[in-house]
Amino acid sequence: MAKTQKIIITAAVTGATHTPSLSPYFPATPDQIIADAVTAHAAGAAVVHVHARNPEDSKPTPDIGIMTDIVSSIKRQCDAVVCITTGGSLMMSKEQRLAPVVQLKPELASCNAGSVNFVFADLATKLKNPKFDWEVSYLQGTYDLIFSNTFAGMEYYIDTMNQYDIRPEFEVYDVGMINNIAYFINKGLVKKPVYLQFVMGILGGIPATVENLAYMVKTAREQIGDFVWSCAAAGKSQFPMVTAALTMGGNARVGLEDNVYLRPGVLAKSSGEQVTQIREIAERLGLEIATPDEAREILSLKGNDKVNF
Repeated sequence: MAKTQKIIITAAVTGATHTPSLSPYFPATPDQIIADAVTAHAAGAAVVHVHARNPEDSKPTPDIGIMTDIVSSIKRQCDAVVCITTGGSLMMSKEQRLAPVVQLKPELASCNAGSVNFVFADLATKLKNPKFDWEVSYLQGTYDLIFSNTFAGMEYYIDTMNQYDIRPEFEVYDVGMINNIAYFINKGLVKKPVYLQFVMGILGGIPATVENLAYMVKTAREQIGDFVWSCAAAGKSQFPMVTAALTMGGNARVGLEDNVYLRPGVLAKSSGEQVTQIREIAERLGLEIATPDEAREILSLKGNDKVNF
């Protein structure tokens, strides 16, 4: 295995893809998101990746007040690094997506590395008795949607994060996005260490195969040089791909944002269950798990005392 550095486990707890009716355990309200994040941290996650949901109907929301309540409560209850999304929802404007980062100034924030068809319309077929009337149309609407991240938008995000000493976590959905990041590095906008999250298995992005992951890592080494990386994968690909990443020197992202199952046919009762499973896999591979402070050192983060929540 390529790496002796401790492994950062990230728990992505809710996201903007799944809807509440896909699992009774899905964290679909602010209180449930908070509880899931704290549980994931207790299980071994050094980082929790956070989206906001409306408490009334569980729909993804750009409401800064709701996001503030979520991340503030997580911070009060545990020492996890809080990574705030700039993905928000595919339907939000770039200003809405970035607003929580500007207001809250986290240590770490997602930064999507290019535009992509981001389709999860087929999940609608799994909803037999949806709890909310928006769920089916929301899922089906992604069949005719581009998740837009133009070069102007990416530069806007990177410049803003630099202004507030926020480390971008670059979400890489396909191999061409590595070139996009290299462009901004060569332009002098991206500060080291560069942190990449390879997100695999999204319909519209790169398929989740070990060969593709190896090619992504190889391409990033050629284009970027030194970097820190992690792997996330959608649905049933989650644990096979994240385990493969661990054997290749990468870090691990799991959580109910990416996959509502623990194993085939068995729903995960929390993101913490998934964290426990990948932690045990990592430990059986002889790898050590990073604490939040060790993750801060690996990623050169500014520290929990310098956020605005």
